Amino acid sequence: MVATSRKPHGRTPVQSTAHAHGPAPEDGPTPTHRPTLQPVPEQPLPSTPRELFDALPHLPGLRTEIINGRLIVSPVGTPEHGRAAMRLFRLLIPIIDERGWEAFAGNVDVCIDGTRDPLEPDFVLAPLNCTRWGGRELLSSGLKLVAEVVSPGSAYDDRELKPDIYAGGGVPVMLLVDPLAESGTVTVFSEPKEGRYRVISTVTFGREIYIPDPIDFTLDTSVFKEVV
Repeated sequence: MVATSRKPHGRTPVQSTAHAHGPAPEDGPTPTHRPTLQPVPEQPLPSTPRELFDALPHLPGLRTEIINGRLIVSPVGTPEHGRAAMRLFRLLIPIIDERGWEAFAGNVDVCIDGTRDPLEPDFVLAPLNCTRWGGRELLSSGLKLVAEVVSPGSAYDDRELKPDIYAGGGVPVMLLVDPLAESGTVTVFSEPKEGRYRVISTVTFGREIYIPDPIDFTLDTSVFKEVV
């Protein structure tokens, strides 16, 4: 995972001066000079991770999140990673259709209610009228469920940090699919209160696990054994 910064929308482009001290010499390679950012009056450069995130252009093939004050830019997951999210989607289609919800697999930003930090879960369930933060992000307190699929580069954040982040943002249920754990595991976090999920249940791949309200569904985790 790499923290990065890029040119903000609406800001003055980065200026590059090829020869800062006169014309280039006739012989030899042309010296390379680093571009410098030029501040614009009344349009200061981003000074916080959130401001930098808001200034970023669309980055195809990359995921951008803010986790505990860190702007994280990482590649999208492997085919197996995406397949796990899609298997979850297929299992939940009856509930999605019955209740008129929307499902997103790794292609929607979520704004954490309170901190306003953006995350991009691997899977999201939300009502059609889910409240948004701006036009780009779903507000976490309006969601029904988020799911993360653990990968080597995100293991610590997914396991240790994101449950508290989602709980603090009012997400009623978080599902953690962990193919890196011994035998593979699925963990359900529910009943958020004061920034923590009060109920946590874990099973190994192949067993069933109950996802409580507002989902109210028993998940057969054997589907994840086929994708790892």
